[in-house]
Amino acid sequence: MKLLQIDSSARASSVTRRLTAKFAADWRKSHLDGEVIRRDLSATFFPLITDDWTATYLEESKLTPAQRAYLSTSDELIAELKAADTIVIGAPMYNFSIPSLLKAWIDQVVRLGKTISYGPNGPQGLLAKKKVFVITSRGGAYQGSEREALDFQEPYLRVVFGYMGLTDVAFIHAENQARDEAAVHFANAADRIGGIVIKQNEEAVTV
Repeated sequence: MKLLQIDSSARASSVTRRLTAKFAADWRKSHLDGEVIRRDLSATFFPLITDDWTATYLEESKLTPAQRAYLSTSDELIAELKAADTIVIGAPMYNFSIPSLLKAWIDQVVRLGKTISYGPNGPQGLLAKKKVFVITSRGGAYQGSEREALDFQEPYLRVVFGYMGLTDVAFIHAENQARDEAAVHFANAADRIGGIVIKQNEEAVTV
């Protein structure tokens, strides 16, 4: 079993980094032979999406050395994604949406012939049977409030993950992190993570 842990916060000791670390630690306890692959997006170089990206439409045998070099980061990130059974992503809310680092990662892994394909019925995701957990942190409260319409984070991630075939997605929100009750909401998110990992482990045993 493999867990892919992705951190996208610009801060070294952020709320989401602490919570993804807890998820990975809890997962390790029940997967002694499992492997955790950690991808820190703040330490990853992402090539810009330019006209060079048209190389993704070519057959691999026809790629030039320069094109292969340009696509090497995409190849590496997609290989990590395909190898994982479970994926946990730390995604703080920046300006009502996701960090630019996470968007850069998404732009590298949404790729024709690798994670999506097109047929008579339109686009089809090529990734399946993977569990995705997205851990967010937000300064205020959005779920079930009048501010919910300003949440461009969860709806976007659900759509883009579903586009790649990742439909088994659960969100853990640590809200009100800029409020006096931040510690309480952090503890609630941590408790939920513990419960989710335990449930996932029980399901794996009964399969």
